[in-house]
Amino acid sequence: MSTSDKRGPLQVARRAQLLEALQRNGVLRISDLTDALGAAAVTIRRDIAQMASEGLVKRVHGGVALPSADLPAADEPGGESIGMLVPSLDYYYPSVAQGAEEAARELDMRIVLRGSSYDSEDDLPQLSRLVEQGADALVVVPRMDAPTSARTIEWLAGLDIPVVLLERTATAGPHHEDLESVVTDHALGAAMAVRHLVSLGHKRVGAILAEHSPTSPHIQRGWLTALAECGLDAGTLATIPDARLPECAAALAKALAQCRDTGMTGLLVHADAEAIALVQRCEELGLTVPGDLSIIAYDDEVAGLFSPALTAIRPPRRSIGRAAVRLVADRLSDPDRPTHRVVISPSLTVRASTAAPA
Repeated sequence: MSTSDKRGPLQVARRAQLLEALQRNGVLRISDLTDALGAAAVTIRRDIAQMASEGLVKRVHGGVALPSADLPAADEPGGESIGMLVPSLDYYYPSVAQGAEEAARELDMRIVLRGSSYDSEDDLPQLSRLVEQGADALVVVPRMDAPTSARTIEWLAGLDIPVVLLERTATAGPHHEDLESVVTDHALGAAMAVRHLVSLGHKRVGAILAEHSPTSPHIQRGWLTALAECGLDAGTLATIPDARLPECAAALAKALAQCRDTGMTGLLVHADAEAIALVQRCEELGLTVPGDLSIIAYDDEVAGLFSPALTAIRPPRRSIGRAAVRLVADRLSDPDRPTHRVVISPSLTVRASTAAPA
């Protein structure tokens, strides 16, 4: 059976209309064709990829042209806009967005950045606006614990443009199929922190985690796993409110008292601001870091600027932004490729806040 015999009548009609439109206009963008042919962008890209392989058209940056057109060909998609929604524009995600911008420039693509909030009850209005404004793909950090989260994930899964989740994973549909995602292996990062402290001789390693942070459960899992692998009992585990809140000081004091009562000599603290506040609390009580207590911060946004400079786990923020854009580009080039879930490892930077127990 020939290739043309395998095509349905709708595909044959679309291909004919596409070729006619190219004869009239010379070059067309994907967005032009979705309107003209009344088909989804992913369907048109699939048609173009097949027609290009047959030599009928030539993919160019941002669209398609006839093979005879005097335009530079593109092996990767170009000119497309990527709508990017992140929950914070002042912590953690600026570096992620910077990595995404770098990758987008390399691919002749464009990032349209929007900020949401960790307290947002519904991400859907902002996401809908990005799509209505012509986004060719979405890179999203959705709120996963809001009442509307399930609806948002189902909506994202039903779009006919590429969608990549950042630092989140989710499934959708009756078969619970995974959405494409790029995440940091936060559990690995926590385990690295524990192993570093154990290598220094610490036998009692606790954890103080940010309350309501979507990262904290992964850090807790890695902390517990590493302790078990090292043959150690679980140390003190405490959760504290955001360091900017007035109740944080009392929560830190209570957590530190628990650590002293249970003989903790090493602590993993998420995030930087909470780790810095804890060190300052130790100073007020006459405790030295790392003499009396070794501390590792998780995030490494400002940990290295403090005195003493804090040993820290650093998530690969720019790398996950770059990887998300690359996933989008690969999906645009090959709409039928399998779902990809990318996991990137964080790194440990040893500084002055960790040492052997006294």
